[in-house]
Amino acid sequence: MKVFVTGGAGFIGSHACVDLLQANHDVLVYDNLSNSSRKSMNCVKLITNRSLEFVEGDIRDGNLLSKAIADFNPDAVIHFAGLKAVGDSVLDPLSYYEINVQGSVELLKAMNKVRCNVIIFSSSATVYGEAEYLPYDEKHVLNPINPYGQTKWIIEKLLHDWVNSNNHNRAICLRYFNPVGAHESGLIGERPNGTPNNLMPFIAQVAAGQRDELFIFGDDFPTRDGSGERDFVHVSDLSMAHLKALEKIEKLERFEIFNVGSGRGTTVFELIKAFEIAAGVKIKKKVVSRRVGDSARSWADTSRAKKLLNLQSYKTIQRMCEDTWRWQTMNPNGYDLK
Repeated sequence: MKVFVTGGAGFIGSHACVDLLQANHDVLVYDNLSNSSRKSMNCVKLITNRSLEFVEGDIRDGNLLSKAIADFNPDAVIHFAGLKAVGDSVLDPLSYYEINVQGSVELLKAMNKVRCNVIIFSSSATVYGEAEYLPYDEKHVLNPINPYGQTKWIIEKLLHDWVNSNNHNRAICLRYFNPVGAHESGLIGERPNGTPNNLMPFIAQVAAGQRDELFIFGDDFPTRDGSGERDFVHVSDLSMAHLKALEKIEKLERFEIFNVGSGRGTTVFELIKAFEIAAGVKIKKKVVSRRVGDSARSWADTSRAKKLLNLQSYKTIQRMCEDTWRWQTMNPNGYDLK
């Protein structure tokens, strides 16, 4: 198949490109490089020994986006592009609605022009909000508590309506939990611009001596060790979910939603301990006050994805830490040294 990948130069997108190319699909990446590097595409080529096309562009740019899609004429789209920091979304909600929601509208308009009827969307477990029960399943009530989660929810509804507008349209929304890790080669991984918003890259930078200490936001949660408990999923398991969705989409209902996680909870302290073992160093840490909106416990019911996508998340927390540390040590400044 010919697959058009928005945000394909980013953390999850680059790993998905590896899986797509290794499965002999043709890939065009469309990315504005706002939180990624074009050098990741060179690394994808090294891993796969295959080429892919690249267009630098913003999903809000309807004219450029339409031209790129028309020239490539894809069979399917995988949509990663968008802003993703919860805290930033509270401070700057307009950018999140403009880029995430309006960008998705422009993407669907461009798809309609070339009659591309298949899309797989990078959604998020933030659409659930506070847990009414655990684990979260796909039937859990949706009540996102920040603008980032709201934009993901709106895009899901947009895709549902788009599917209903044409009997040929199909969409799968993958609700991610907490992606971590890196490709086993150490060639691609997560290196956010500026201060990391996610826990794992922050731990890695503290372990490498690039940051003084790790802040732990609360140790008085009702969990087994007082720290927050989360569902961490290896990025390679997550990227494989997109390939499985692409392979299965014609056999499923025209609009589908799947949780993608490990299906188990790991506390912050447990993750730090696993990373200390992987890196062979002690992580300097400091407990500070809880952040507003942080829940105590969150993990996924992944049974639908296992059954309908044949998706088995199998990499352990220890493996996630080992792969992250390999990426960190091979690329201390991310893609800057390549």
